[in-house]
Amino acid sequence: MDENQGNPLLVRLRRRLSEGAISRRSFLRAAALLGVAAPLAYDMAGLSGGEAAAATTSGKGPAGGRLSFGMRIQPIDSPHALSWLQPANLVQQVCQPLTWTGFDNVTRPHLLSSWRASPDLRSWDLFLRQDVNWHNGRRFTADDVIWNLRHLLDPATGSSTLGLMQSYLLQDNPALVSDGPALWDAAAIEKIDDFHVRLNLKRPQVAVPEHLFHYTNVMLDPEDDGRFGVGANGTGPFTLREFAVGEGALLSAVEKADGSRACIDELAFVDLGDDPAAATAALLSGQVDGLDRCDYSVAESLAAHTDFTVHRTATSATAMLQMKVNQAPFDDVRVRRAMRLAIDTAAVTELALRGFGSPAEHHLVSPAHPDYAALPAFEPDPDQARRLLAEAGYPNGIDIEITCKNWPGWELAAVQAMVEQYREADIRATIDLMPAARFWEVWNEAPLAFVEWAPRPLGFMLPGLTLRSNVPWNSTGFSDAEVDTLILEAEAMLDVERRREVLRRLEQRIQDIGPMVQPSWLSVVTVVSKKVKGFRLHPTTLLSAADYSVVS
Repeated sequence: MDENQGNPLLVRLRRRLSEGAISRRSFLRAAALLGVAAPLAYDMAGLSGGEAAAATTSGKGPAGGRLSFGMRIQPIDSPHALSWLQPANLVQQVCQPLTWTGFDNVTRPHLLSSWRASPDLRSWDLFLRQDVNWHNGRRFTADDVIWNLRHLLDPATGSSTLGLMQSYLLQDNPALVSDGPALWDAAAIEKIDDFHVRLNLKRPQVAVPEHLFHYTNVMLDPEDDGRFGVGANGTGPFTLREFAVGEGALLSAVEKADGSRACIDELAFVDLGDDPAAATAALLSGQVDGLDRCDYSVAESLAAHTDFTVHRTATSATAMLQMKVNQAPFDDVRVRRAMRLAIDTAAVTELALRGFGSPAEHHLVSPAHPDYAALPAFEPDPDQARRLLAEAGYPNGIDIEITCKNWPGWELAAVQAMVEQYREADIRATIDLMPAARFWEVWNEAPLAFVEWAPRPLGFMLPGLTLRSNVPWNSTGFSDAEVDTLILEAEAMLDVERRREVLRRLEQRIQDIGPMVQPSWLSVVTVVSKKVKGFRLHPTTLLSAADYSVVS
């Protein structure tokens, strides 16, 4: 019997499910958050047991062999401070997170065996698996988890995790503490025993398991002091043997104490640059067996090829035109709203994504999120945009420059489409186009930048990362007490239906005064050789390479 079955929150959820007040999928997500084992949660919800496991493509080849994936090779020396998924994709083959959000958007234990939340969501008990060893043979224990959490929360580390966790684990002014993480209480992160960690929170938080999956939040060996590179210790299926920024990386399978290991012997990553033609040529020549993610043009060119499979996943990934609110003209809310009113998101999406996405609504909450609330359609109105600019002191319009990267290609296409639409509202825009590697060095400094954001499982998470006051990834400088309060309210609610009403107000507030233009939600796409078995494209594009095999 699952120890969570007597949890008052679960009892209430089961009652609401039986009354028809919540859907089976809403119940499943909430039960998983409370730590109910997946098979039991699916049984309670009346769903088939097969749905409890993340699906994979059928069939595996014989063990052994080597797989190569094309992927940009970026610095990986400080995994807890990474800013993008591609280097995290490499690190996660060696070092693993405590939880894993599956293809169905439900988060499950990974290095944890289970978790248990208190009825008030102020206490989270994390139970570690007792069969996990580091590559050097040492047991993975609570001390390792506590070191990693403290390192992630230390402002000196520079981790985006602060934006997720500071509201419930840190003091209100963590930047004022100069030595280590500014935990709100000495017992905020508590060791109960060698395989049991308790988080005692300052305020309720429903998304702790999702936060533990955030791609920076891998468990590093404390003896490596937060650094990562060739030979770094880990708990994952591979070890890193070779690495060169801009060139490639080679990983080898690790045999675990029980004799298990990855299906393949070696995993190679090859940096193919940003040119889609180079990626296509590498696939056709056999230089690589697949891509971590590809430009839409690559998928289109190989869609009919008999040797490859195009994998596509609809996601809550997005990109947004981010305006620094402490610089003119974006310091005026009327200008920011004019920037949104001048854009026809459906037209931008059609031109740029060519069927690989859907229009967004300028508020960062996706229809893919369980707590999304539908608002009245946001209609483009360039005439109203011009009037707002005039009211803000710009009767002749404004001149702007948009910083944009050259990969993936849809981003430049989207920006070019917006530039054309802006003309009608007397917004004269030019484009500062950068290589992707250079862009990620300045994305948070440019006054106006088009920035891609990875998918998050719950609707309040991206606003929490990017719009909450004074968090690391709030690069626009935006701060609004109502937005902060609504994010906190949403984070404290397990009930998806109640949370949706809070998100309705949050979405409206962001749409009214927010610091960005958000044209589209993305489908991520890749191409993989049919000789690769067990592959499925995760919404984050993170690879589960230990499950892949290769046939001749």
